[in-house]
Amino acid sequence: MPRLRPLAPEEAPEKSRELLSDIVTRRGGVGDMVATMAHSPALLQGYLDFSRAMKRVKLPRALSEKISLAAQEWIGCAKCLAAHTEAARAAGLSEVDISLARQGTSTDAREAALIGAALRVLAEPSSISDDDVAELRRRGWSDRVIAEIVGLVTLNLLTGAFNLLAGLEPSA
Repeated sequence: MPRLRPLAPEEAPEKSRELLSDIVTRRGGVGDMVATMAHSPALLQGYLDFSRAMKRVKLPRALSEKISLAAQEWIGCAKCLAAHTEAARAAGLSEVDISLARQGTSTDAREAALIGAALRVLAEPSSISDDDVAELRRRGWSDRVIAEIVGLVTLNLLTGAFNLLAGLEPSA
């Protein structure tokens, strides 16, 4: 049961109303998470800007979804997990790929190393060492990709934590 209720544009604070109206005009509607974030214009603006920025990552979409699945499994957000499972299928991932990603790994050792690093960024960032970063580089990951996993993990933490706090569940 939701702890915070989604807001219609006309109910939202002025800046959130503008943001929601723009999304409705472009897409025809907004989801529960975005409508609920509208309680805080700063949060909504930050989420929208950060989400748009993270669409420009160098990671292939399928690998980005694997990292998101691993992160959301750890965070425990059923709503985000459902959304990323659907997105993973749309990106061409098999059910085995999805299952392994949720376990924080992949059949591809190079990808598994990056997924594992992403989970450490989420769960224990202070444990990451020079050797860990060097290992990612040895596996062929660029500094850009290594940096971008922090952004991807952060976006997943933002959405997962928000949905859990707000009490938002997957659509039935």
